[in-house]
Amino acid sequence: MVMSTGMGGPSTAIGVEELFRTGVRNFIRVGTCGGMSLPVTGGDVVVATGAIRMEGTTREYVPIEFPAVANLDVTNALVEAAKKTGQKWHAGIVQCKDSFYGQHSPDRMPIGFELNNKWEAWIKAGCLASEMESATLFIVSQILGARAGCILNVVWNQEREKAGLDNLRCHDTEPAIKTAVEAVRILIG
Repeated sequence: MVMSTGMGGPSTAIGVEELFRTGVRNFIRVGTCGGMSLPVTGGDVVVATGAIRMEGTTREYVPIEFPAVANLDVTNALVEAAKKTGQKWHAGIVQCKDSFYGQHSPDRMPIGFELNNKWEAWIKAGCLASEMESATLFIVSQILGARAGCILNVVWNQEREKAGLDNLRCHDTEPAIKTAVEAVRILIG
């Protein structure tokens, strides 16, 4: 089954909750992200092992101290699939936020100082990429007793651009889709 969650945590939570009620117990998010770590470039795929909960939806499920972590079996299948399909891949923590423009125009926001400081902290801590749905997917799945993983196509990397490095833009999600399909095959087999 394939479903679009729309953008952000609230619609993702609704989609996961409703699919779970129909019997779905395994979820793989295939989406897009922006790179944060300099080695992450446009066209790469990122397997999210966990997500920084810088969003609001999951706070209505569990306290903020509870980590948003992907299921190990699904994550391992995604990594194996990325290797098998020959994708340039990375696995690690992603930042999950509610405001796309808070990331891309933080200085025009009243809390721009806070947004910029957190962004720098996430980079220093080794965060790979930024997106908007993984934390909700991981938390809601955990609470329901389902398994969830996440693979993301890197569209571009604003930190590479700031550093004056080459910065390919890639809107082709086919590598992430192919990897997810192969991961499903691995999980079934």
